[in-house]
Amino acid sequence: MSATALVRGQGTKILLLNPNSSSSMTDGMKTVINDIDLPHSTEIHTYTAPPTSGAPASINDAADIKASTAAVLSDFPLSAASQYDGIVIACFSVHPLVVELQKQAPKDDTPTTTDTTATTTAKPSHNRAVPVVTGIFESSILTSLSLLRPGEEWGIVTTGKFWEAHLSAGVAQFLGITEHLQNTKFAGVQSTGLNASDFHDGVDPAIVREKLKAATKRLLTAGTGNVSVIVMGCAGMAGLEDIIREAASEEYGDEFAYGVLHVVDGVRAGVVGVEQMVRNARLRPGRRGL
Repeated sequence: MSATALVRGQGTKILLLNPNSSSSMTDGMKTVINDIDLPHSTEIHTYTAPPTSGAPASINDAADIKASTAAVLSDFPLSAASQYDGIVIACFSVHPLVVELQKQAPKDDTPTTTDTTATTTAKPSHNRAVPVVTGIFESSILTSLSLLRPGEEWGIVTTGKFWEAHLSAGVAQFLGITEHLQNTKFAGVQSTGLNASDFHDGVDPAIVREKLKAATKRLLTAGTGNVSVIVMGCAGMAGLEDIIREAASEEYGDEFAYGVLHVVDGVRAGVVGVEQMVRNARLRPGRRGL
């Protein structure tokens, strides 16, 4: 038999990292993952922070964000991170893990030489085990902006009141907008008064539906009243798009709800976004073929 040669093809491994300890929330994300149209060669793995490490069951405020960061960093070694091409932090917040994993990723090593006659500086050996890292928050912002037409706005429906100020400030920070500049494309954040865990554990689904619809309707009439993109601002909302559209239909009719409105699922945006980031990272000349 003649020898064969690989012409193209490369597998991609993505980790969806849930920094809270709720396995039911991770299971809800899996439903979204299985519905994403990705190449068969792309593997999606999940991680749920263990409760034994101090991870909260639901991330509802600044203290929970801090605790979840410490819990993951104590349990998730960098050697494990290097097994993946991309990592998505599945908490809809300005989560420190995005920056921490970016900072702590293996750095390129610059080789030294004792050859005093060398006339050129040795170039760094680019380590292939450096995953790209993003969060569902950051990915959702980029996805929303890409969907807007002139004059349209986007906004976020989230859980508790804490997140209204936190996410609004986070959007401005991510886009580089100072307090003196107006973001004319962002209609703001509306909260449901629920916790992230309420979407899957313990709370009557009828109450969840009622509160989510009410927040959606407030967002649709916020700003200039021209919101065409709504982000589900909690990983626990995965799979609840129909409730958003139902509220939009009641407010503006079926044509708007099902023919105009975009509903962005943060988990979907994160996985699709990081997969594209991996592709772009491989375009660098020093990374091709890796």
